[in-house]
Amino acid sequence: MTDPILFSVDDGLARITLNRPESLNAFDAALAHEWARVTVEATSHDDVGAIVLDAAGRAFCAGGDVREMAQKMGSGADIRELAGVINVGIRALTESVIPVVAAAHGTTAGGGLGILMTSDYAVVGANSRIGSLYANIGLTPDLSVSAQLAHAIGQRRALQLVLQDRMLAADEALAWGLVAEVVPGDDPASIAQGVKARADEIARFWLANAYGAYGQAKRLIRSQPDRTFVEQLAEEARSIGAAFDTPESQARVAAFAAASKSRS
Repeated sequence: MTDPILFSVDDGLARITLNRPESLNAFDAALAHEWARVTVEATSHDDVGAIVLDAAGRAFCAGGDVREMAQKMGSGADIRELAGVINVGIRALTESVIPVVAAAHGTTAGGGLGILMTSDYAVVGANSRIGSLYANIGLTPDLSVSAQLAHAIGQRRALQLVLQDRMLAADEALAWGLVAEVVPGDDPASIAQGVKARADEIARFWLANAYGAYGQAKRLIRSQPDRTFVEQLAEEARSIGAAFDTPESQARVAAFAAASKSRS
């Protein structure tokens, strides 16, 4: 049996690869449980400074496996339980202090949109298409789509996406702020390779620099809705003070000051 997720950690980089290419990486029960396990493991590693989230085959993630829903899910309670399992992984990634980059080539739809938004930086290909499509099968957004989409692109645009069967082209997703970069190209296979290569490059950039500071910056942005403005100011002050006391920050601040002095 093929593993539904491929997972590895190499020199500080954790890689999580959705691995149901024949089903466009749609979530069935096996993928859901492995997703929860692997994401918790990845974010628990002390030596992990960056996470790449990618997928096998010609698509990133088509959401839930509708065929399994029809054949094996006997009630709404079954769907609710499975969503709860997947949500464990969504929380693990979004609440961690490890920056996550997604290599989302091809199609992203339904709950796959929520999986995409667990990343902090998303790279797609020129041929990518991203949409909601829940209502097409009479269902409502899950897997953090209603929790994160409006924060990412604004309420009016979020409503446009969930109230139509619209699939955003890559350049539209970029203009809306849903993704950070679009990799050009004409051939789907080469585009997918380019998307993954660019995501790796971003993760390596984090690792080569002050990845702990990047992680804390992510935490400050992600957790801000839990605080008032005054509380956020206080948390920013606490965080930068804690960062300043680390050996890495002390070395970087000293090097920056020395370089500035030599230029003056």
